[in-house]
Amino acid sequence: MPARATLQLVDGRAVADAQLAEQLGWLGAGELARYQRFARPERQRQFLMGRVLARRLLGELLGEPPNTLQIEDRQGQAPVLTGPGRSTISFSISHSGPWVACAVSADSALGLDIEQLDARRDISALAQHAFSAERCAWLVARPDETRLRDFYILWSAQEARIKLGVEAATTIELSHPELSIILCSAAPLSRSDLNFTQSGSDLYSDPRGT
Repeated sequence: MPARATLQLVDGRAVADAQLAEQLGWLGAGELARYQRFARPERQRQFLMGRVLARRLLGELLGEPPNTLQIEDRQGQAPVLTGPGRSTISFSISHSGPWVACAVSADSALGLDIEQLDARRDISALAQHAFSAERCAWLVARPDETRLRDFYILWSAQEARIKLGVEAATTIELSHPELSIILCSAAPLSRSDLNFTQSGSDLYSDPRGT
């Protein structure tokens, strides 16, 4: 059976702070402690949005209320869903600026990365630090009008592979005007078996988690 996955993208600019705060009680003790350690409200917001979104998607996958699901953080590793019979459930969260995304699958380990395209950054210096000489040369040779996006696609692909932690059988690039979006899957995953949607603030509107 081929792998199947769901990926949702949310623009946090459409989510009110008060609306999001209603889901703070969804976090476990470890998650809440981590949330409180973030010094910047922006990072707290990104973290909470990501964990709520993950629970929404995992709840749909499992047919369970999302606010009952337990997520465990691991030092230097991706978080995992805990509970009996859930070792095969994979999810990956990424955020950049106001955007938050999560991918889930019951069939394959996943690694997701999104990056907001930012023309103010010195992408040449970043490329020299992060990429091989061959990739840097390729990037320099790219047309001016595509070089920024090309850089971010390379960056996201590298980050997604790191998050996956194993060799990727499939790497999927998804089109978006403001972001680079790369999803890596340990098992073969076709685009037709990936459900990709952009959701609104409705994901954060029900404090009961139903």
